[in-house]
Amino acid sequence: MTAKAVKVSVNRNKKIRQTKVDYFFDTLNVIIMVIIMFIILYPLYFTIIASFSDPYAVVNGQVYFWPINPTLEPYQNVLKESRIWIGYKNNLINVPLGTLWNLILTMPAAYVLSKKKLHGRALLATYFLIPMYFGGGLVPTYLQIKSMHLVNKSYTLIMLGGLSIYNMIVSRVFFQTSIPEDIYESATIDGATDFRQFFQIALPLAKPIIAVMALFYAVGRWNDYFTAMIYITDQNYQPLQIVLRGILLLNQTALSNLDTNNLGNDDIEYMLTLARQVYMAEGMKYSLIFISSAPLLIAYPFVQKYFVKGIMIGSLKG
Repeated sequence: MTAKAVKVSVNRNKKIRQTKVDYFFDTLNVIIMVIIMFIILYPLYFTIIASFSDPYAVVNGQVYFWPINPTLEPYQNVLKESRIWIGYKNNLINVPLGTLWNLILTMPAAYVLSKKKLHGRALLATYFLIPMYFGGGLVPTYLQIKSMHLVNKSYTLIMLGGLSIYNMIVSRVFFQTSIPEDIYESATIDGATDFRQFFQIALPLAKPIIAVMALFYAVGRWNDYFTAMIYITDQNYQPLQIVLRGILLLNQTALSNLDTNNLGNDDIEYMLTLARQVYMAEGMKYSLIFISSAPLLIAYPFVQKYFVKGIMIGSLKG
């Protein structure tokens, strides 16, 4: 065999070995990704099948991969609760308006701080950074909010939490790195004012980061219950998360009463009532979790392309 033939044979074997290694690596990656996907998706899947399963089967741990004795009773019980509809209505009002309020405060602040020629830019950046790391505490904050007459108002949850410093910094980085300064200089030569540059140049080019910030703010407001727990006691203004929390506490309280009370033979009917209450609360819990999560799950695919592009640009550059 000639030297050339030996060299060709060696290269062919090397390619075969490399192909096998690559195949093994790709297979291992697929297996790992499938495991991670299962870990992420199974809780959501379990919530869905548990919401349609018999509450007795859910409490007894019989539900794993498919519904047991499918029933719509948990959803029927949810639809009968007037406070759930009130909470849902409040969420559908507070989240869009609150998100719009967040964007109105975040985008102009980020745009202004992205200007390198801004006088006092470092001082303003420091002013924003201080409350990002240091807070006044819950009691002083509550007293301040109360003095501003923002406790137990229909617009309380809309006005509070207007600006996230972190989101503003990410938006500022986007304006600095993704929109060339030459565009603003050309617009200035053509006579465009700062306001016109912001509304007609910066905002249209900032659609990716606007979509990301809208998603961040909307998810945060939709899932927030602590703010309402502190500043809202009127049930007419409570969001859906407070209602969900009340159902969870009802479930725990009923279960505690069922376990700790010394029930005699004459109290069997009362014991069965408590047990029924526990089971129904458990079924309502999963159905309400699914109902409360459905709007965000539906909205996410529409902003996914902006989300991926905007968050990568805003976080990796600068």
